[in-house]
Amino acid sequence: MEICSIETDLFKLDGGAMFGVVPKTLWEKVLPADEHNMCDLAMRLLLVHEADRLILIDTGIGNKQDEKFFGRYYLHGPNSLDDSLKKQGYTRADITDVFLTHLHFDHVGGAVIREKATGKLIPAFPNAVYWSNELHWDWATHPNAREKASFLEENLLPLKKSGQLQFLPTATSKDSKTDRLWSDELLPFTEHFSYKVVGGHTRGMMIPYIKFAGKTLVYVTDLIPTIGHLPLPYIASYDVFPLLAMDEKNDFLKAALEQEYIIFFEHDAENQCCTVKINEKGKVVPREIFTLEDLKSGKTP
Repeated sequence: MEICSIETDLFKLDGGAMFGVVPKTLWEKVLPADEHNMCDLAMRLLLVHEADRLILIDTGIGNKQDEKFFGRYYLHGPNSLDDSLKKQGYTRADITDVFLTHLHFDHVGGAVIREKATGKLIPAFPNAVYWSNELHWDWATHPNAREKASFLEENLLPLKKSGQLQFLPTATSKDSKTDRLWSDELLPFTEHFSYKVVGGHTRGMMIPYIKFAGKTLVYVTDLIPTIGHLPLPYIASYDVFPLLAMDEKNDFLKAALEQEYIIFFEHDAENQCCTVKINEKGKVVPREIFTLEDLKSGKTP
């Protein structure tokens, strides 16, 4: 198995929204804001090559929206999805599977492109199966008022229409008191790529766990957007069920400490990977911060 980071655009979101009820005097120490209170965030994807499968996790924001849309998010940075794939020796046509952690526009926007000649919306990866789950698909295609602006029909319906969309299992059991899903599933075509289903950020989000070089790398998506979100109360206002999100993060961090997970950040513009430890105050903090290339070259524990 080979894995590599696929860097795409950077974008900006409001710092207050990223940290919810946490005061700016605290969060700006870990994620500084500009004069407009906007913070730089990454849209970092992961490419997994195993046997005859080339799996892309998430797709970034894409480029098919209009200028007004992109003007809200201040896209910038030197990287693009196509250039990053090219650096690894691949094109969009080589991707066999696109694993969508969830269907917010900054994760699924790049899954669909607008054909230049016809203006038709078509899958960006012509030979790939797109993987979501029925629970989250239903949530996204019948959105609540809070998330409606994040679930865009043009990112979703072309996937269904193409016939390239397939659904994965979402739960083996359910806690009736918290409406919490419990799931630990393997993808149908690999023994090294599993996922867990959570629901605090959005209902039915999937978190990939990848066995690599004797370790477990976890693509934490919006469960922990940046390294600055490791403290338990640091929960984004974007999380639809914040108390559930906090419980899910707490459970994950306990496992990360016990199992020494490699945490891979999708949205942290500065930090790609870390492990965690408990500090002298009993808080979960980074133990080591490194890149995926460091991991592959043996420069990390």
